[in-house]
Amino acid sequence: MKNKKLLSIVALITVFALLLTGCAKGGGGGQAQGGKTTITFAHWRPEDTEAFKKIIAKFEEQNPNVKVEMTITPSANYIANLQGMLLSGEGVDVFTTFPGSQFETIYSSNAYSDLTNEGFVKNFEPALIKAGQKDGKQYAIPYQLVYNIPVYNKALFAKYNIEVPKDWDSFLKASETLKKNGIIPIAFSIDVSPQQFINSMIMNNAPEEDIFQKLEAGQTKLTDEWFIKSLGALKELKDKGYFQQDVPGTKADGALALFAQEKAAMLAAGSFSMATVKKQNPNIQQGLIAPITTTEDKAVWKGIHTSTFMLGINAKSKKQTEAKKFIEFLSNVDIASQYANETGQMVTVKGAKYSTPELQESGKWTSVKTRFQPMYTFKKEEIKTAIVTAVQKIQQGISVEQAAKEAQIEVDKVIKK
Repeated sequence: MKNKKLLSIVALITVFALLLTGCAKGGGGGQAQGGKTTITFAHWRPEDTEAFKKIIAKFEEQNPNVKVEMTITPSANYIANLQGMLLSGEGVDVFTTFPGSQFETIYSSNAYSDLTNEGFVKNFEPALIKAGQKDGKQYAIPYQLVYNIPVYNKALFAKYNIEVPKDWDSFLKASETLKKNGIIPIAFSIDVSPQQFINSMIMNNAPEEDIFQKLEAGQTKLTDEWFIKSLGALKELKDKGYFQQDVPGTKADGALALFAQEKAAMLAAGSFSMATVKKQNPNIQQGLIAPITTTEDKAVWKGIHTSTFMLGINAKSKKQTEAKKFIEFLSNVDIASQYANETGQMVTVKGAKYSTPELQESGKWTSVKTRFQPMYTFKKEEIKTAIVTAVQKIQQGISVEQAAKEAQIEVDKVIKK
């Protein structure tokens, strides 16, 4: 009998200890072991791991009572995992999202803390953080500035006396010169390039910045002239052989390798790819180039940009103070510059200093009239998917009219829901 009582007491003590341990961990607001508050930071960029480890170490040194645990999920699964953590109120305190439909999804679930009146908001360029605003309030802070236009090999262009094209005819001429000299004009991946490259095709065929809002509202269609012309420009490049063979079988890594190996003169991606290219070929000279589908005098926009990797705080987090301290730390100009130069990504923080040739090259575009990426203005992900699929179908050999018609059918389904 005594043994049974003793076992019961031991069991109760064990359960109590486990409960205390559980309270000390994770995103529920307790204290970590050693009296430190642990906050979790979730994002989708494994390539930033080492840079963030150094930054987090500096933050923890300056804030000895706070520990930051970083959770990285591949972008394909990121939003689904994030939503689960946010809905539970556990597991994440600071998190990142893409602009557009992802931001709208998180906002509609009331998962963002309001950052409007936080002092660190002033550390960012006002024009570059609008993607994180809703109804006049700031819910997320875009940290990265990306140019969603092709990367080009400056040395190859110089070798064949090609000037950076300023209109559609000169872009076609440049591509033909490259092709005749045995160089693939444009490396195009079937997974990443469709969402990136179509922005340049659309930007001057439909210069209205609300064109996709009108599409979602049923006020314009993908079978209208602006989209037919945009897909037509893409098909013209395909029919003239300006992409590599077997585009449908080429993923992002394969297209990037073609460019890094200097087999292709342009890469249909964006400034975000330049750091990876540089790692594969330290001697390559890179620049950014925006295909202009009209004549130079009719071009309203000269390129595409996105402010992304949007920092937000879980509204259910019990560690609001610590989470805000971390974002404030990231907004410090020295820390933001460190992040930029170690990851190869431009930032939205005022006064950031860029030391790499690639970032300095991208920095030139801050004075160019660029348009916020149209593909990130959708509130409904299914409509964006319909457009990406249409671009993929062009690469698979389907006619412009058929690809546009099938895409509009999908759009109509979404509108009718």
